[in-house]
Amino acid sequence: MTKDDELKPAAGWFGKKSSTYRKPSSLKSNDALKKYLHSMFNSIKTNMAGFVIRYKLLSTVLFILALLSLFTSVPIFPRINMNSGKYVIILAANEGGGVLQWKGAREWSTERSSIANKKHYASQHGYHLAIKDVSSKKRYTHEWRESWEKADIIRQTMRQFPKAEWFWWLDLHTIIMEPQISLNTLIFDNLYNVTERDVASFNPLGLEVEIPFVNYQEPIDMIITQDCGGFNLGSFFIRRSEWSERLLDIWWDPVFYEQMHNIWEHKEQDALEYLYSVEPWIRSRMAFLPLRAINAFPPGACWDQADDPRYFYSEKSRDFLVNLAGCAWGRDCWEEMENYKTISQRLHRKKFFFF
Repeated sequence: MTKDDELKPAAGWFGKKSSTYRKPSSLKSNDALKKYLHSMFNSIKTNMAGFVIRYKLLSTVLFILALLSLFTSVPIFPRINMNSGKYVIILAANEGGGVLQWKGAREWSTERSSIANKKHYASQHGYHLAIKDVSSKKRYTHEWRESWEKADIIRQTMRQFPKAEWFWWLDLHTIIMEPQISLNTLIFDNLYNVTERDVASFNPLGLEVEIPFVNYQEPIDMIITQDCGGFNLGSFFIRRSEWSERLLDIWWDPVFYEQMHNIWEHKEQDALEYLYSVEPWIRSRMAFLPLRAINAFPPGACWDQADDPRYFYSEKSRDFLVNLAGCAWGRDCWEEMENYKTISQRLHRKKFFFF
């Protein structure tokens, strides 16, 4: 036998015309599986086409209802939410009743209206809603911290929703006027263009605009607004991060509270203003929205700035949210809530049943 004759069987494994080549059994099974899947897909496609042709009216109705569920708010058909649940609305409420004073029918009505407003918005966009009790109670055995509970409640809520990214704090006396607008559309799709990183353009407190060691190249972890009295914490956003954990720890620090709670009139608001003014690491990750973006005021709030349009709700501009700040002090919260409910309902009255 020659050397060429010895190599022929081996060469046959790679030659197309070799009579000795056989497909491995695994390849045969893969081909069979492909043929089976292909035939099954064709069968499903044929059956679906036959169903559509046979039941044209039913298919058309199902298709229309699917479109309505995705793009409208039809009351008779459940809405499909495509949101990932990255946002949590934290609503400060007192569903258990009054502590410092009894709650009357108007107070209960105002609270129910506010809760229903936030439930509707959260459901429409697929957000989480956490209703938190902020009734006055002792956090520690020797103190009342009823005006400092925001930081502690936010920390609790972050543990409650471990996969959420942004947390939106809302005081009870707020009402979302444009519920069709998502938070992505309002803010987060264009976050770094709709916010300001410092107080240069609007500085009611006269804070130092620049302090050493601030790095505005860092990401935004907290979004607030300012009104005529300084920082407004009736509606603000905070993102889950190591930065926010540090901020919430120092904001809620009992030593901090013990030293300053008798001095600072606006409690946690004054505390945050102080931290912003002296701590560059805090200033580096905060950003500001115009007040009317998420905190428009009614007439009566900021009364000494009544002619300044930067503060007050504009129906013509369709401002997103109204904060009835200070309504419990000399104004009527129930009357204002009912007024803005009526305005929102009128603005969104449907011309047709479905749309």
